[in-house]
Amino acid sequence: MTIPWKALLYQLLGAALLTPAAAVLALVLVTEVSPGRVLLLWAACLPASALVACLPPVPRLEVIALSELLGVAVPERTDPVYLRVLTALHLFVGATLSAGALALAPALTRPQAAHGDLAQVSVMIVVVLAAMVLVGAGQQRVARRLLRSDPSLVIEELGRRQSLALELHDSVGHALSVVLVQAMAAQAALGRPETVPAAERSLDHLVSTARDAQQELDVLLRVLDEGSTARAPTLAALGALVHGLDVECRADPVDRLPEGTSRAAYAIAREAVTNALRHGRGPVRLDLAVRNRADPGGTAVGGGPKGKAVVLVVENEVAATAPAGEGRGLVGMRMRARLAGGAFEREAVDGTWRVKATLPG
Repeated sequence: MTIPWKALLYQLLGAALLTPAAAVLALVLVTEVSPGRVLLLWAACLPASALVACLPPVPRLEVIALSELLGVAVPERTDPVYLRVLTALHLFVGATLSAGALALAPALTRPQAAHGDLAQVSVMIVVVLAAMVLVGAGQQRVARRLLRSDPSLVIEELGRRQSLALELHDSVGHALSVVLVQAMAAQAALGRPETVPAAERSLDHLVSTARDAQQELDVLLRVLDEGSTARAPTLAALGALVHGLDVECRADPVDRLPEGTSRAAYAIAREAVTNALRHGRGPVRLDLAVRNRADPGGTAVGGGPKGKAVVLVVENEVAATAPAGEGRGLVGMRMRARLAGGAFEREAVDGTWRVKATLPG
C-alpha cells in the first residue's frame, strides 16, 4: 500500500527532475500562451522525459525513489532498458500532474476571486492531489510487474532453480547410493554369523544416512517454498561424506579456502563419489590437493599463475555395465567447476574411470 504523502513526493520528484528540460522547451515552444502551445509543450515533454531518463544519475535516483517512496524492491542487476522506461514514465506523469496542480494554485490567492470560484478551484486541486496518489499506486504496480518480467531476473530465477535441482540431485542421489551400498553389504553379511557385527554397522550407517537425507530434503523443499538460495556444505564435511564407505580419501588442509570454492569442490566430490559407487566397482580413491599455481602440479586456473589451485581427483575401476554417454551428474560437475572459475575433465584409461576438477583457491 502506497503512503499518500510518499506518492505525492514521488510525483513531485519526477516533476523536479524534468523541470530544467521542460523550461528550455517552454522558452522555445510557448512564444504565446494558448491551449495549442501548451498542448505542444506537453507532447514535447514525453521525448524529453526519455532523454533525461538516459542521463547516468537519473536512473540511480529512480531506484532510490522506487525503493524508499513506493516500496518497490529493485534488483541489483536490473535491465537498464526497463529501468529507463520506468524513469521516463515517472518524469512525464509526475510533471503532468504537478503542472496541473501549479496551474490551479494561483486561483486560490487571487483577490477578486468569488467564494464559489475558490471552492471550485479547491475541489479541483484536491482532485489533482488525489489523482497523484492514485497514479503513484498505479506506478507502484506497473513497476513491480515490469521488474518481474525483467530478463535478468528471469535468468537469475532459472539459475536458482538449476542450482536447487543440482543440489537436490546430488544430495539425495548420494544418500540413495549409500543406502543401496550399505543395504547390499548388510544383506551379504547377515548370511554368515561371523559377519553379523559388520552387518549391524552397515544397517546403522544406512539408518543415519536415510535420516540425513530426509533432513536435507526438508531443507531443500523449504528453500523452494521460500524462494531463497540453497546453502551447500563445504569441504569441512568431506570426512562425513566418505564415512563408512569404501573410499580411500587423502586431503590437504582446506580451512583457508574461499567458501565458494570449498562448496563447489564438496559438491563435485559428492557427485563423483556417488557416480563411482553407483557405476564402478572396487574401492574409490579420492585425492584433494591444494597447490600453488606456480608449482609444476598446479594447473593455472582463474586467470593467472598466482595464488592457490584446488585439484580434486576421484577414480575407481570401471564396471562392466557402466552407462555410456554423459548424464546429469557429469553435466552438473562440469557446470559447478565452470561457475567456480575452474575446469573439469573426465576420462576412462585402462579400466579406470577418473574425474578431475581444478578450482581456483
